[in-house]
Amino acid sequence: MPQTRLTVLSGPSGVGKSTVVAELRRAHPEVWLSVSVTTRKPRPGETHGVEYFFADDAEFDRLIESGELLEWAEFAGNRYGTPRAAVLDRLAAGTPTLLEIDLQGARQVRASMAEALLVFLAPPSWEELERRLRGRGTEPPDVIARRLEAGLIEMAAEKEFDLTLVNTSVQDVCQALIALMAEADN
Repeated sequence: MPQTRLTVLSGPSGVGKSTVVAELRRAHPEVWLSVSVTTRKPRPGETHGVEYFFADDAEFDRLIESGELLEWAEFAGNRYGTPRAAVLDRLAAGTPTLLEIDLQGARQVRASMAEALLVFLAPPSWEELERRLRGRGTEPPDVIARRLEAGLIEMAAEKEFDLTLVNTSVQDVCQALIALMAEADN
């Protein structure tokens, strides 16, 4: 059986990556989404091993030093990373595997797994991205400003990806992603 190709979904903060992934997992439970390790404290309702694996700084440092992370990045004072072994095990088993990660992480995956399919999720427009970020109502203005600043850099990196999907419809993006994952595995 040929090994499944890793699919990476990335794009600027606020573009709707989490919404797309939630819908994809609902409609296609056969797709495995990697659970990241983070140094961020759990939010109410989050469970260790479900939304994230929660680790302290010393444990995260150990994971980096031992090469146990496929990629990792720091954002807003917290670190996030993808456990390498879980991804490789799923790929070897032929399971459709998806990572939802930031630009820095996507670049690290590209460097270590050139065969991975990198998909950039773009907003319909910059104005729409800004509206979505401000409309969340979950973050203070300084965090939104940092996310918008990072968004400009992330949008400029679109050309580094294998292809771009514009998030005008969550269902359309999910259908396109599933089609790409099926095509990549044939």
